[in-house]
Amino acid sequence: MIIGTAGHIDHGKTTLVKALTGVDCDRLKEEKARGITLDLGYAYTSTLGFIDVPGHEKLIRNMLAGATGIDFALLVVAADDGPMPQTREHLEIIELLGIRRGAVALTKIDVVAVDRLERAKTEVAALLAATALAWAPVFPVAATSGKGIAELRACLEQAAQAIAISESRAGEGGFRLAVDRCFTLAGAGTVVTGTAFAGSVRTGDSLLLSPPGKPVRVRSLRVQDAAAESGQAGQRIALALAGVEKAEVARGMWLVAPPLHAPVRRFDASVRVLAGQPALRHWTPVHLHLGAEDVPARIALLGADEIAPGCENRAQISVDRDIGALGGDRFILRDASARHTIGGGVVLDIFPPSRRKRSPERLAMLAALADPDPAMALRLAAEQQAAGVALAPFALNRNLDGAALGALCRHLKLKVVGDTAFAPARWLELEERLLAALAAEHERAPDLTGVERDRLRRLTLPTLSRPAFDALLAVPLGDGRIAQTNAWLHLPEHRVQLAAGDRDLWQTLKPLLDAEPCNPPRVRDVARATGIGEETVRALFKRIARHGDAWPVAHDHYFTAAAVAGLARRVAALNARDGCARAAPLRDEIGGGRKIAIHILEFFDRIGYTRRVRDTHVLRGTPEQFGS
Repeated sequence: MIIGTAGHIDHGKTTLVKALTGVDCDRLKEEKARGITLDLGYAYTSTLGFIDVPGHEKLIRNMLAGATGIDFALLVVAADDGPMPQTREHLEIIELLGIRRGAVALTKIDVVAVDRLERAKTEVAALLAATALAWAPVFPVAATSGKGIAELRACLEQAAQAIAISESRAGEGGFRLAVDRCFTLAGAGTVVTGTAFAGSVRTGDSLLLSPPGKPVRVRSLRVQDAAAESGQAGQRIALALAGVEKAEVARGMWLVAPPLHAPVRRFDASVRVLAGQPALRHWTPVHLHLGAEDVPARIALLGADEIAPGCENRAQISVDRDIGALGGDRFILRDASARHTIGGGVVLDIFPPSRRKRSPERLAMLAALADPDPAMALRLAAEQQAAGVALAPFALNRNLDGAALGALCRHLKLKVVGDTAFAPARWLELEERLLAALAAEHERAPDLTGVERDRLRRLTLPTLSRPAFDALLAVPLGDGRIAQTNAWLHLPEHRVQLAAGDRDLWQTLKPLLDAEPCNPPRVRDVARATGIGEETVRALFKRIARHGDAWPVAHDHYFTAAAVAGLARRVAALNARDGCARAAPLRDEIGGGRKIAIHILEFFDRIGYTRRVRDTHVLRGTPEQFGS
């Protein structure tokens, strides 16, 4: 169990830790000279690990680097002073970090009278009354004489046993460690220390230093200051690393399993403002403390114009440089001058959208992601997201491996299509929307054979991925509720008949298009060859295109449906061979000019069959969508 001290300067935190462990956490020469803690100190017993933090208001930054990741708060209050400004600020930080276990050490009882001790107890009780530590036990102690130390130590050891029994975070997810110290050691090389947030690590493991993305290898490690072969979440770990120099490591970086390397510049979060602080307004500059990191940031409010004191709401936090973060990480916000703690919160999503970030749908998604239980969060998200939940970002946000994610989807009975999960009820709703969209199009344009596949996807739900739409469409196509004529989708009962005159004229003109299917004559050329008026030919071809027997590939340039289906297969073959389609290879395939090849590829881009990437065209659909 990792215990973090908290309290005002000169209230005896370091002396108390020494009495409990026998270790003096003040290791720096200046700390010895001035008699105060300036940076993080560490001490260990067989079952307990202590992080001793500075109490001075100017050293809150160092305090926060050690406070993140602790299991148990030991609030230290001197009996002669009682609660002081940093006592209150440290307690607020404990609250914001979600630490719910703790105890109070009422120190220096050997220098106060009995009545002053009783007043100090009353002051502490009043301070804790409205906090998660309201029922925390209070231990009057005198660290110099040892009075009360045995009772406090017994309480801490009992809490450690309870945490070991009740929590099973060890080994869950990939390894993450917040680096709070780095130094070199003879015979070991570069050594980093920190608190492991998740997962486990062994000697010989390959990790990444994030955000730089520097590969490293674990040469050896120590857990709670004892040599070990492995370490796990909830422990203080020192790792000797190969592949990196001390100068390349800084406090605030992370050591992570390679799949967890995902540096971010912005993330969506739930933010709470402390009572007594000014309201938090849009684009307020702040200092963000996450893990052991301290970085300037801006707050973009999502669900309100401001967050009032004592209230909570959603916000997007933008930082000045890449940082490491995952969903569920807690953070602290201080003002731009880093003088006051103004609030804190929890990371919800490290993949925020760039558009519609304040839409009701997005806010509903954030409300779902706010649930700390991954199963409940995924269920809620799938139930309210019509387009489904992208599983890869969700898994990374929650530090879930493939096996855990698959088990979660099976437990929730979600329909998984590719990398997207749908709630069963939502999937049925999508099917109903698909059929309704098709019926509405038939009513709007009864003279059209049907709807092209990509347009039907947009009519059903524009944000629905193509693989999901294809899976959705496959069921009604298979059971006959939807029919396909060439590239057109329609309800089986929907029929469009050409007028007899149009049908006869089309049979006269169609051989001209069939003669050169990959480069048929334009409207003016057909009119010239047949002596039929150009406007008559143009109007007929438009009607034929609506009927589904031809496609307007370019202006006044129509291809038969059979020709387009053949070209679609050629483009698919080029993608299979080269990874994309280009104008020159297609030109060689069809034996025409470069210009017509470009027209064909631009046509396929336009209807969504391919997607242009620079000068290439990457397949998005399948040749089957054009029929046989």
